Amino acid sequence: MSDMITADLVDLDLSADTKEAAARALAERMVSLGRVTDLEGFLADVAAREAQMPTGLDGGIGIPHCRSAHVTEPTLGFGRSSAGIDFGAPDGPADLIFLIAAPAGADDAHLTILSSLARQLMNTEFTDALRSAEDARAAAALIRGEEAPAATAAGAGEDTAAASGAASADAAAGSTAQDTAAPAPAPAAVPAPAPGPAAAAETADVTAGATEGTAVGATESAAAGAAEGATGGPGAGERPFRVVAVTSCPTGIAHTYMAAESLENAGREAGVEVVVETQGSAGFTRLDPAVIAAADGVIFAHDVPVRDKDRFAGKPTVDVGVKAGINRAAELIGEVRGKAERGEATSGAAPATPVERAGDSTEGYGTKLRKWLMSGVSYMVPFVAAGGLLIALGFAIGGYTVNKAPSVMDHFLWTQADSWGALLYQIGVVSFGFLVPVLAGYIAYGMADRPGLVPGFVGGAIALTINAGFLGGLVAGLVAGGVVMAIQRVRIPAALRGIMPVVVIPLISSAIVGFLMFVVIGKPIAAAQKGMTDWLNGLTGTNAILLGALLGLMMCFDLGGPVNKVAYTFATAGIAVASPSDSAMKIMAAVMAAGMVPPLAMALATTVRGRLFTQTERENGKAAWVLGASFISEGAIPFAAADPLRVIPSAMVGGALTGALSMTFGATLRAPHGGIFVVPLIGNPFFYLIAIAAGVCVTTALVVVLKGMRKQAPEAAAAGTDPAAGPATAARDAKHTVAA
Repeated sequence: MSDMITADLVDLDLSADTKEAAARALAERMVSLGRVTDLEGFLADVAAREAQMPTGLDGGIGIPHCRSAHVTEPTLGFGRSSAGIDFGAPDGPADLIFLIAAPAGADDAHLTILSSLARQLMNTEFTDALRSAEDARAAAALIRGEEAPAATAAGAGEDTAAASGAASADAAAGSTAQDTAAPAPAPAAVPAPAPGPAAAAETADVTAGATEGTAVGATESAAAGAAEGATGGPGAGERPFRVVAVTSCPTGIAHTYMAAESLENAGREAGVEVVVETQGSAGFTRLDPAVIAAADGVIFAHDVPVRDKDRFAGKPTVDVGVKAGINRAAELIGEVRGKAERGEATSGAAPATPVERAGDSTEGYGTKLRKWLMSGVSYMVPFVAAGGLLIALGFAIGGYTVNKAPSVMDHFLWTQADSWGALLYQIGVVSFGFLVPVLAGYIAYGMADRPGLVPGFVGGAIALTINAGFLGGLVAGLVAGGVVMAIQRVRIPAALRGIMPVVVIPLISSAIVGFLMFVVIGKPIAAAQKGMTDWLNGLTGTNAILLGALLGLMMCFDLGGPVNKVAYTFATAGIAVASPSDSAMKIMAAVMAAGMVPPLAMALATTVRGRLFTQTERENGKAAWVLGASFISEGAIPFAAADPLRVIPSAMVGGALTGALSMTFGATLRAPHGGIFVVPLIGNPFFYLIAIAAGVCVTTALVVVLKGMRKQAPEAAAAGTDPAAGPATAARDAKHTVAA
């Protein structure tokens, strides 16, 4: 492990009684060594990873871990608890706690070393040696691989010790068979011994934490019971059963490699060849296609989508979460053998969609729907920005009658400003013409990948033709994606599969989507779009002010996230026409003003009360001046991530005030982006800037007050409170971690 762990990072008497307090105690050691720059920010990243899935493992192990921008170099902290700490493992509390801190841009070599630790945790001799280590130096040397653990399993002889030493050496070098995607070993190289007492004890310890007396039965049941008739190993001259597996977890640091090690160990016990592709943070090397072709079964142990999953189509497959790969490896091997004997094979499923490739395998349809819509919006926004700014510049150069100018193809004078204004305006109008088709096309793309593009664009273009507008584009994209997904589920003869994506799917899906948009759902959507437009045009007085406040709240709620994008898209849809209404331009002005508030307020707060922020946050504050002035709300995300309960509500209050004031002052905006750089294009610019300044001052004041109140807790601790004094203090630490 090189110098990733030293004696200073080891606590053999960890007194914390919660996982939050344990992470804090080990993280404080990393801070003292300069390995972590911001304690609260790092703990927030650890808590976010823990929220995805508990990090407790059977056998008394807890491995909280994360990748964080607050980590300067890959670091490992180790703590040993006599009372045990609950990390969510099925078999109870953990007494061995490893805190893995990886930098956000950690290189492959360091992540490979971290993965080697994960593999060592599957070795009971290694964990037993850690439990019996008498001082921090010895424990650190053992983890680094400088000392081989003594054989502790009953009946273990020289062969076991030698194998353990070899495993430690391999771990220290970061070289593993599946990391290089080596071909499956020759049949003769795979031992198939009957499980003896030592092997049974080791397997049972890994999978269920069982005692030696029950291990033999547990091993035999796991290896053979899951598949009726499955044997423990091949007979003389028989080819062994072959399995290929893929393991992955959200962080790609620990569980990914522990599941791989567990599956390989279980395969050796059962006389089965197992070759694993670890899709971790250090990247992955694809299994040799010949190895996949020769495999008799497939195991997916993953918590994020398997990349290039279609490579394994047509084979018996077991698909489970990554923890099952760690805790039930032998059972999974038995299950896939049973499927192979029964001839159960997966069909040639379509490759994962863009949303599935970027998401979590456990996401529900609500989350997927949001991602589908965001896929369309994210591709649409550049057209909005380019077209909107070109239109705004056209008005600025050519005057407000530029929209009535003849085509520049027929009339363009190089020396006249009006001609240049008309040119910019007409280019912008063409760009705006793509908004609805692009929105619909890429919503369908997020649902069904490239086959969804054609019907999506067709449906979006029809939405424009029938004046269904923005709402029509949303519906057309969802309908197009759904139609393509339905077509892809139909079983197609092998001879026709080659023409499906280029002929059949575009033809059938476009015809269906066109029929639905023209004949069935287009007219009601167009009526709804007209009703919403008329309502916006009629907004005056109190209603307009309340709408401005609501849009300001939405812009500051998640700082560039889905809610922010809903408000922004709502505003840009109103001005995405050649001659937007006055109400639509007021809404656009309110949205942009509110979106500038959070980063500008954080920049001001770090300037006037720098001591309330970390050094990293003060540096981020300097950049936030520029980001806020440019209408990039994401400039406040580092502050919100570190302290969401104080920053986000404060930003929402300021944003709501700014949105309401902007509507009150009647400020208008034709450009969908640009911040202070498009102030000359804003109607009533002086009061518009006053609205922004008011929101920034209110947000700054709230953040300073709330953070000042938080500082009282550390001061009380400094006055004599022992940070590890018991349950009350641990509860305070846990609360503080959650709040951060």
